[in-house]
Order: sequence, then structure tokens, then C-alpha cells
Amino acid sequence: MIKKVFVTPFQKFIKIEGFSGILLLLSTVIALIWANSSFGDSYTSLLEYKIGVTGENFELKKPLILWINDGLMAIFFFLIGLEIKREVLIGELNSIKKIAFPLFGAIGGVIAPVALFMLLNQNPDTFKGWGIPMATDIAFSLAVLNSLGKRVPLSLKIFLIAFAIVDDIEAVLVIAIFYSGAIKTTLLFIGLGLLAGLYLLSYKGYYSKFIMFFTGIIVWVLFLKSGVHPTVAGILLAFSVPIRQKIETATFLSQLENIYNDIKNATVLKKPILSNAQIEHMDELEDWSHKFQSPLQHLEHSLHGWVAYFIIPIFALANAGVLIDSSVGIEVPLVINIILCLVLGKGLGIPLVVLLAEKLNLVQIPDDVSVKQIFGVSFIAGIGFTMAIFIASLAFTSSPEYISSAKIGILLGSLISAVIGYFILRASAKVEIINEG
Repeated sequence: MIKKVFVTPFQKFIKIEGFSGILLLLSTVIALIWANSSFGDSYTSLLEYKIGVTGENFELKKPLILWINDGLMAIFFFLIGLEIKREVLIGELNSIKKIAFPLFGAIGGVIAPVALFMLLNQNPDTFKGWGIPMATDIAFSLAVLNSLGKRVPLSLKIFLIAFAIVDDIEAVLVIAIFYSGAIKTTLLFIGLGLLAGLYLLSYKGYYSKFIMFFTGIIVWVLFLKSGVHPTVAGILLAFSVPIRQKIETATFLSQLENIYNDIKNATVLKKPILSNAQIEHMDELEDWSHKFQSPLQHLEHSLHGWVAYFIIPIFALANAGVLIDSSVGIEVPLVINIILCLVLGKGLGIPLVVLLAEKLNLVQIPDDVSVKQIFGVSFIAGIGFTMAIFIASLAFTSSPEYISSAKIGILLGSLISAVIGYFILRASAKVEIINEG
């Protein structure tokens, strides 16, 4: 029974991410068809349409594509921040033993692709794209794993998710350090000061989602104007959300029983509305429910669907529309480099580091996970869609040719990685079934 309580939310998470992967695929296909159809100009015009506010001393007007990449994606990074904090405090990353397996995988999944990119890159102008192949798209990856059903053990899915979270931490650090613009320190320190204030309030036990929301908007603008990419504000803001409950389960259940009896004994009107007594008891129930829920868990649960089913598909729709035209210049070496880094860098780098760590007794691989399955999931980790495209847009802001080339490499590399990983896992499952027979 205890196992079921812990596994069910995790399995629900997997289903959400798996279906999000399907939406991602549909959005990508639509974007590609739209951008290369006779309506392609409307696709470009829509994304370049400027939206914002202009005042006497302040202006915030950006193309739609940047509102998506800088604004909506800040919410995506906010959710990542919530997940990271939860996993580090009470989840799959809360101890050295738990974090070792995905940590070494993430190290291999970053060092190998980045080193391979630097080794193969011959053009100084494309060198700053080294960060593109380092991240894994968890939605697409889990969609592929889910398509294999029971052939994939749950522990392998846990490894992929924990690995992707560590991967995201590394990617966020890289974005913050290497892909931000010229820093205006005054604005940055004001933003950090506001965040410090939220951290202090959280530490003292006070939390208000309204204060956090409005402070978050101000911090986002300050980071944007300071030159630090505003998505970093999203992840730092998430760390201010407390994970602790204000009351324990026993207290809540006791109060719930009292409220139930009060509602049961309250006056019931003949009209289809509540009596004053019932309204008071419902308000009391809402207040106790608010105290019982973890603010972090509640926010994460509320945002997960919006991010998975709306924000990420919109991001894909806005960024995957690569114009495939012979008249448009394509940097072929960059395309090939990214493909090789995603396919070989991830597919070989992750298992080699993990298996080496196992030989050195630094990590213990779960009994139900085979070496073939590690190779299979490592190739699937080469699906670098969302974060890879995001980093590409930061690396080549002034070069549409390089951005298009990088996107082609990401799409092809992710597709090849997914196919190879799928068939390795499918074949390894058949072998295990035969051996068991």
C-alpha cells in the first residue's frame, strides 16, 4: 500500500509528460508545414509582430517570439525550479546514494556532447553553440519510453527524470553564466535584493502567492533589462516557495471532522444557495485546506498541466518552423556536428561514465536495469528539443542562418536518437522475456 501511495503520483507525472511529448510532436509538425507552405510569410510575420507597452521613461516592446521565449519560458523555468527544490529536499536527489546514478549520467551527458562539439567545430562563429547538445527534453523522452509500455522498468524512468533534472540544473547554470548579455549590475542587484527579501519571508514562515507573483514580475523585468536572461529569474523565484506544510495530517483530519459535523448540523435553505452558516464553514474548510497543502507542491501541481499542455507546445510551434529552402544558407558542418553530439555524445557518453563509476564503486545500478537498457535510455536522452532550441536561439541571436541550421541539427539528431534508443530498449526487453522463459 505504501508503495502505491508513492508510485501513483510519479506515474501520473509520467503520463502528463508523455502526452506533452505527443503535443510537442504535433506542434513541431504544424510549425514545419506552416513555415514551408504558401502561408509561410504569415508564420514569420506573426512571430515578429511587436507587442508591449511604451511610456515616457520606460519601454517594454518585444516581438511575439521573444515574449514566448523570454516570458512563457520563464514560467517553464519556474516549474523546473520547483521540481529541483522538491527533488533536492525530499525527492530522488535528496541523498548522495540517490543522486549518484543520475548525477554521473548527467555528467557524461554534458561532458561528452560538449567536448565532441568543440572537437568537431571548425568555424569560430559557431563555437558559441557548444551548449546546444547538453540538455535532454524530458517530455519527448518520456513519450518514447511510454510507447514501450511495460518493457521499460519504472526505475529506468526514474533514472531518466532524475537525470533530466540534474541536466536542467547544468543547463540553467550554463545559460546564466555563458548566454546572458552585458550585465547592468545595478538592476541585477536590485532584482537579487527583492529575491533575497522573498527568501527571508519564506524562512520566517510567511508566504503569499500574490506577493511572490507581483515581485516575480518586477524581478523578471529587472533581469531582462540588466542583461541576465529573464528565464533565470523564473528558476530563482521558485526557490522562494516553501515546501513545508503549516499543519500536519492528524491536525487537518481532526479539523476536517469538526467542519464536517458543523456543515451537517448547519441550516439548509430550500433555495439552491448556501446558508450563512454553511458559507462560514466552507470558508473555514478552505482556510484549513490552504494550511494543509505544501505551497510548493500546490504550485507545481497547478502549473504542470499548463506548462506541459500549453507553454511547451506553443514554444515548439514558435521555434520549430525551420524554412527548408535551397535559397536559404545552411551551415552543413553545424548541422552534422549537432546531430553527432546528440546521438553519439549522449548515447555513448552517458553509459560510459555511468559504467566507469560503477566499476569504481561510486554508483549502484538498480538490479532491474540492464546495461543494454542504460544504452537505450542514453540514446533517448539525445532528444534535446526544447532546451536545445532555446540555447540555440541565445547562442546565435544575430545569425538566422546559424539558428536555422542548429534547429535542423536538433530535429534530425533528436529523431535519430529517439529511433535508436527505442529499438535498443525494445530489443533488450525481448531478450529479457526470452531469458525468463
